[in-house]
Amino acid sequence: MVLLDDLALPAGKLRLRLNGSDGGHNGLKSINETLGTTNYARLRFGIGNGFPKGRQSDFVLGKWNSEEQEIIQASTTKAADALLLYITQPQNIAMSRINAAG
Repeated sequence: MVLLDDLALPAGKLRLRLNGSDGGHNGLKSINETLGTTNYARLRFGIGNGFPKGRQSDFVLGKWNSEEQEIIQASTTKAADALLLYITQPQNIAMSRINAAG
C-alpha cells in the first residue's frame, strides 16, 4: 500500500486503487520503476489544486493555511481508518467503502 498526495482530488478526499498507472505522479513513477510493476494498492489523499499556474511545487511543499490544516487533520483520521479497512476486509469491499465515503 502506498499513500500519496493527489492534486486532482479536492483536499481531504480519498481514493483507493488496487493497481494502475502513475497518472503523472512523480512519486508513483519512481515506485513503478523500482518495483517493475504497477500492481500494488495506492491510497490517494486529495490536497486540492489551489495554486497559481506554474507554482505546483511551492503548493505541494508549502505550509497549509488554517482552513486547509483543519481539513488535512480530519482527513488523516479518515486515511488511517481507510488503511485499517483495507487490511481487515476483502479488497473490493474496502475499495467500495473508501471510495464511496471519499
